[in-house]
Amino acid sequence: MPQVQTSAASTAIGTIPSKGYAAGAASAQLAPWNFERRAPGPHDVQIDIRYCGICHTDLHFLRNDWGISVYPMVPGHEIVGVVTHVGDHVHKFKEGDLVGVGCMVESCRVCDSCNNGEQQYCHNGMTLTYNGAEKGTGNITYGGYSNNIVVNEDFVLRVSEKLPLEAVAPLLCAGITTYSPMRRFKIGKGDKVAVLGLGGLGHMAVKFAASFGADVTVLSSSSHKEADAKRLGAHNFVVTTNEEQVKKVAKKFDYIIDTVSSKHNDNFYLEMLKSKGTLICLGVPAEPRELHWYPLQFQGRVVVGSIIGGIAETQEMLDYCAANNITADIELIAMRDIHQAYDRMEKSDVKYRFVIDMATL
Repeated sequence: MPQVQTSAASTAIGTIPSKGYAAGAASAQLAPWNFERRAPGPHDVQIDIRYCGICHTDLHFLRNDWGISVYPMVPGHEIVGVVTHVGDHVHKFKEGDLVGVGCMVESCRVCDSCNNGEQQYCHNGMTLTYNGAEKGTGNITYGGYSNNIVVNEDFVLRVSEKLPLEAVAPLLCAGITTYSPMRRFKIGKGDKVAVLGLGGLGHMAVKFAASFGADVTVLSSSSHKEADAKRLGAHNFVVTTNEEQVKKVAKKFDYIIDTVSSKHNDNFYLEMLKSKGTLICLGVPAEPRELHWYPLQFQGRVVVGSIIGGIAETQEMLDYCAANNITADIELIAMRDIHQAYDRMEKSDVKYRFVIDMATL
């Protein structure tokens, strides 16, 4: 396996040694890399990473699909682990606590969005857990495909001991990404909700929508997923290549939660919404979306986007999952199997989230 160049600052003052898997360029595969993280400051928490989920976004960033990637890159933003050190001014956590870190590790804290607890929409740009730039220093952030991480306590989440830690990891992205818009629109009993795509995001959307009391339909081109969809909580299943089944759901749904991250025809699904129905876009295809205005304007339909949630809402989601025994369906893998996992993820051959066991690093 090709090696990414090792950091030369292994004995630098104010840093801690770290090891992980990194890519050195968009064309490169992930490979072992030794690097340095900043030593914990007064308000920081140092975490020994136990598990890290694999998100489709990791692949987009690695390939520079959105033109914003910085290398070397250590992906991973579905992180759970154990606190090993806290700064002198940390009050929320102590050594030995189970914690999680999601998609962001800082924000400006002064804009309207931050003041409203929606750091994900920070007007000055949230700091991503990886491929971001730290406020003040400009240092590039490295993610959870590694043995440790240092994060300001305000962006660390508390994790319950009631749930298996490895199955909690995907909640830090797939979980909150689906939970947040459902809470925003107060989805619940009486609502007819369709979930487009039954993957990492989709299976969590089904679990939450069913838990909130909605009538849930899964829309999929894969007929073999019907049994799983209903096991996860869906009440109905529509094969989107079956013309008769599609006709029956014309103007049926109050909400469609679109979790698909590859190119697809949004206009096909708009016709399944009721008047004033809402299409919630969660997947991020590399290509621009194309929407026809006629089915929007003449039926009063709405198209909205959403990403993750704020820190308080993410903690709320984790607490809700602990109280209602909700976790992700996962396949636990060794770090050495990352390339095989990526290949399978691209083929939608995973039920329903890969999680890396960092003990194998």
